[in-house]
Amino acid sequence: MRAQGPRYNTSPVTRALAGALLREVEPLIGRLLAAIFTDNPAWTDYSPVPHDDLREGCRDYLTRVLEVLGGHVGPSSDDDVAATIARHRLAQGVPLEVMLRTFRLGGRIVWEAMLEQADRTEVPPDAVLEAGTATWTVIDHLSSALSTAYRDSELDRVRRDEQRRTALLEDLLGARAHDIAFATRAARELELPAASPYLAVVADINSDGIAALAGARTALAAVGIRSVWLSRVDTLVGLVALEHRSEAEVLARLRPLARGRAAVSPTVAEIAEVSTAHTLALLALGTAAPGRPGLVSLEDRLPESLLTRSPDLADLLVARSLGGVLRRPARERDVLLRTLAVWLEEDRSAAHAAARLHCHRNTVLNRLQRVSSLVGRPLHGRRAYVELSLALTALELPDEPL
Repeated sequence: MRAQGPRYNTSPVTRALAGALLREVEPLIGRLLAAIFTDNPAWTDYSPVPHDDLREGCRDYLTRVLEVLGGHVGPSSDDDVAATIARHRLAQGVPLEVMLRTFRLGGRIVWEAMLEQADRTEVPPDAVLEAGTATWTVIDHLSSALSTAYRDSELDRVRRDEQRRTALLEDLLGARAHDIAFATRAARELELPAASPYLAVVADINSDGIAALAGARTALAAVGIRSVWLSRVDTLVGLVALEHRSEAEVLARLRPLARGRAAVSPTVAEIAEVSTAHTLALLALGTAAPGRPGLVSLEDRLPESLLTRSPDLADLLVARSLGGVLRRPARERDVLLRTLAVWLEEDRSAAHAAARLHCHRNTVLNRLQRVSSLVGRPLHGRRAYVELSLALTALELPDEPL
């Protein structure tokens, strides 16, 4: 038993009355149970609690009240009897308000019994008044201890549940990702459908701890889309169950929330495949430039993702395709790269490129000839177009992709 505080400073009369009732506590237990079952059912609903268990709880509570009033133990802000009752009833699903109501009923029954005992022993009215004050002071102490223990236990349970959910999500995204039996069980515990198609969403978490997609779960839940979210050190991860919704509907809800870099994977068929979706979403996020808010889709950034997936090959491609240009002074380099990019974007039309660059067509052709000379190869042909386009794309990628 946890150590109690100093003995409660009750009067001799109060101690005598409480001592007499403590020796005959069984009738008080019956009266409290009768009060519980005849009181307002909304206030004293113990339907999840077996009758014998409830009776034992009433005995423990009434005994503790009388022990404190009788000077056997002192009142405490973390009374072990009240704390045990709180934890036990919380596990059974009894609301705190129900127990507080019962504590008040118990206090009334103790007070009424003390009045009856005082009448039988002809205790002076002034002494009885002091006993009443003491009784309700003790009830307040125990009610406070009950509330504190109940709320602390609730927080512990929430933390344990959150830790459990976090562990399940980590396993879904990691080593146990493709275990169908585990994925099905995890979906049930996370209140997600096992057979639904899924999207994985990732977003940066800023240095202030705010995610680039803050409020995503609430925004999706508002239109009936189920999702779960996991905060890591610098990344927010979300698994979104499409069920009967389209990917476009999800993106329409998430894009307006983007206050930093965020990315979404292609759709996967079931929850056992979300690890793959998560990897692809991270790959897409690595293609987004820092400081440019927005939600990008892997399917819209496949070339960038290919280059990000193989950074060594991307560096080799850039060196082979554009190395000569990149070694020129900054002013010349930038003009040549800009001209080459616009020319490719305009389907290799010098005239159209000249209009965009505000120069003469011959100027564009001269610059392209200069590029060809610096890279040591012609700029024409399917292979050249592909390599040059990918090399230019690689130059636009973040320096440190995820």
